Amino acid sequence: MTTRAVPAPLGPWQYVQNVLFYVHVALATVVIGLFGLPQMRHGRAGANRVATRWIGYMIWAARLHLGLTCEIRGTPPTGDCIIAAKHQSFWDILVIAHAVPRRAFIMKREVMRVPVMGWYAWKVGCIPIDRGRGRDAMGIMSAEVKARMQDGGVGQLIIYPEGTRTLPGQRKPYKHGVATLRAGTGLPVVPVAVNAGLFWPRSGWGIRRGRAVVEFLPVIDPDQPQADFMPRLERQVEAASDRLMAEAGLVLGAGDSDAARP
Repeated sequence: MTTRAVPAPLGPWQYVQNVLFYVHVALATVVIGLFGLPQMRHGRAGANRVATRWIGYMIWAARLHLGLTCEIRGTPPTGDCIIAAKHQSFWDILVIAHAVPRRAFIMKREVMRVPVMGWYAWKVGCIPIDRGRGRDAMGIMSAEVKARMQDGGVGQLIIYPEGTRTLPGQRKPYKHGVATLRAGTGLPVVPVAVNAGLFWPRSGWGIRRGRAVVEFLPVIDPDQPQADFMPRLERQVEAASDRLMAEAGLVLGAGDSDAARP
């Protein structure tokens, strides 16, 4: 049976399935994380194998319990790069991370202190950022990325230019961290558009059946002028995300309040 490309209506049974999904994946996370600990002896490659297994299991469980799938469009990168993505929900994190072979995230330092999850985040090459350091945080982060590039490569470094999850149809100012990283490392940037928030809300509750879309857009090469980079990135990601959300039935108006859920 073909999964519908628009979010299905929410009913009582879907809320029950939401609960069952979270219980299932919580138990699976503990089991996969603990049984995968011996793989940590193999460094980043071993941690990545466990992460791939865990992410794949989460995606399978979402299909089983929630009737939620995802279509990948475009070509996911395989070499060292920065992935600059629209971020609407936990679902787009999972799908983007599963689509690339050596995923790593720019993430808050506090997250990396969480037992089990934080251990794997360190091992797969995630880069911590201490927001309390202000401007110094970007310099420290850039230095860490360059060090990783010289020591086995950084992989596909995933960053969210808006700095937080946004509601479908909502836009927030793009932060310049991605431009600073690009200038400091010379890495190509892969923009990514999503419509995942229509299916998996920002709160993580009331997940709907359907087929979300994550689209990898054309690469912005390092030789593109730095002055044009941020406007181009924002234009490409927002226009493609609007298109994907319109395909899924979102009516986009002049402002956030005019965006109507299908």
